[in-house]
Amino acid sequence: TRRPGQSPGGALMALRIRMGQYLPLNSRIHRLDPRAKLACALAVMVTVFFIQTPLQLALGLAFALAVVALSKVPLRQVAQSIRPLVVLLCVLGLFNLFYVGEGATLFSLGPVRVTSMGLWWAVCYPLRFTIAILMGALILLTTTPTQLTDAFEACLSPLSRVGLPGHELAMVFSLMLRFIPTIADEASAILDAQTARGGAVTEGSFAHRVRAIGPVLVALLASSAHHAEGLSRALDARGYEGGSGRTHWHPLRMRRADWLACAVCAAYVAPLLALGAA
Repeated sequence: TRRPGQSPGGALMALRIRMGQYLPLNSRIHRLDPRAKLACALAVMVTVFFIQTPLQLALGLAFALAVVALSKVPLRQVAQSIRPLVVLLCVLGLFNLFYVGEGATLFSLGPVRVTSMGLWWAVCYPLRFTIAILMGALILLTTTPTQLTDAFEACLSPLSRVGLPGHELAMVFSLMLRFIPTIADEASAILDAQTARGGAVTEGSFAHRVRAIGPVLVALLASSAHHAEGLSRALDARGYEGGSGRTHWHPLRMRRADWLACAVCAAYVAPLLALGAA
C-alpha cells in the first residue's frame, strides 16, 4: 500500500538495491592509494572463509568496525548500502539450524532438531560474510571510479606482457561501475511504466508477480544493449585506442601511509589465521 499522495514509483523504490556511492570525505581511508585499499580489502575478504571460532569472529567484526570508523562514513549509510545482502545472508543462515546436526541438542520437535553447532553456524555464516560485504562497500564509498579503474589497470598490467588486454579489462570494469546508476534509473522508470499499465510487480499473487517481472527484465536488457551500442559508437567516433601507451593524469604512488595500512592488515590477518590453527 502507498501513503496518500505518494507516487507509484515511490512505492517501488524499495525494490532498488542501494549501491555504495563515493562520498568525498577527508579521512585516512579516502587518502590511501587505491591499490593498497584493494589489496587489504581482498585479504580481509579471503580470510572470512577461515573464521571458525567466536574469538575469530569477534576479531573480524572489531577490525571491520574500526575501518568503518576510520573512513568517517556514517554508519547508517554503510548499513543502507549492505542491508539487502545482509538480510539475504541472514535468511540463508537460518537453514543451518535445520541442516547441521552436530553438537548438543537444544530443541527438537518431531523430525526437526536444533543443535548447538547449528545455532553457531546460523549466527557465524551471515556475520562473517557481512565483514566481506562491509569491505566491498567501503571500497566503493571511499574510492572514486577513476581511482578504482587505475588500480585495476595497475594490477592487471602484467597480463599485457603475455598478450592479454589488461587495459581493456580495466576499462570494462570502469564502465560497469559508471553505468550502475544509469541502469538503476532505467529499472525505476520501467517499473513505473509497468505500474501505470496495471502490471505492478508488488501487487497480486506470487505467480502474478513472477509473470510481471518478465517484461521488466526484457525491457531492461534491451535498454542496456542500446546503451552499450551507443557507447561503442561514441568510442569509435572519437578514435579511442586502448593499450599500454596511454598515460595517467594522476599517477599512482605508494606512500608511507599506504605501506602502513598494508602492515596493519597483515597484523590482523596473521592472528586471525593463528587462532584458527590453534
